[in-house]
Amino acid sequence: MNDIELIEKKTGYYKAFDGTPIYYETRGKGEPIVFIYGIACLMNHWHHQVEFFSKTNTVILFDIRGHHKSVPVGNIENLKFEHLAFDLQGLLKHLGHSNAHIVGHSFGAPYVLKAYEQFPEIFDSLVLINGFARNPLKKLFGFEFAEPLYHFLKTQHQKSPDLWNMLWKNLIDNPLAFQVAALAGGFNIKLTQFKDIEMYGRGVSRLELPLFFELFGEMLKFDGTNILSTIEKPTMIVAGEKDFLTPPKFQQEMAEKISGAQFWLVPYGSHCCQLDFPEFVNLKLREFFDGVK
Repeated sequence: MNDIELIEKKTGYYKAFDGTPIYYETRGKGEPIVFIYGIACLMNHWHHQVEFFSKTNTVILFDIRGHHKSVPVGNIENLKFEHLAFDLQGLLKHLGHSNAHIVGHSFGAPYVLKAYEQFPEIFDSLVLINGFARNPLKKLFGFEFAEPLYHFLKTQHQKSPDLWNMLWKNLIDNPLAFQVAALAGGFNIKLTQFKDIEMYGRGVSRLELPLFFELFGEMLKFDGTNILSTIEKPTMIVAGEKDFLTPPKFQQEMAEKISGAQFWLVPYGSHCCQLDFPEFVNLKLREFFDGVK
């Protein structure tokens, strides 16, 4: 039995403004820390941080609306970042917390930025890991293919939803797809446990495609660069040296525009630094949180 299994886990649902059930888990006691995963990800992405911080803090995880247990979505039109921000603010209020340290990974970074713009009072601090303030896929690997591919797949799914739902599950939920995701910079395959990569792939394959397409489209349209200069809370930015999905330049850009932001580059880190080098990330997070006044 590992340490995380010894700490009591509390689970529940919070009913969002449009009736969407937002599933959450909490562990530990103390200052609250909220961990927000990326699009199509799952809570398992934070298991190293949960084990470490639940010994000293209240750790809060939740499923983003449209993901896993946070379904059905009350209204498919309510999948914009502004609606996600309301979910976060409402969840903290539901749990009896007026504010918290809030950590976002990848898609979780624009989520955090939009939430800060709407509800700065709920933040003790911000941590953005492998994140971005604007579309990171514009020139992925130097080519303009991500957005056209997204629009093509969305259109094809609308034409033949059953066929594409089947293709999606079969394409994503297989060992070859897990290897491709790692080689593309999503994970450092030499460091991240394969079961974590496998769990991620299976989680992605079970998402409802219409919801995924809506959220992915919002990510492509989002530009929160104007928010960065307004941030007045302590902020830390973490980047992975080998992150090819959201290269370090996106994290450097955010750090330069946020007054007083700390910036850490993780050598050999992939798009999931918190899984590649959990001890390093946990240490930097601990030092950062302890320094927040």
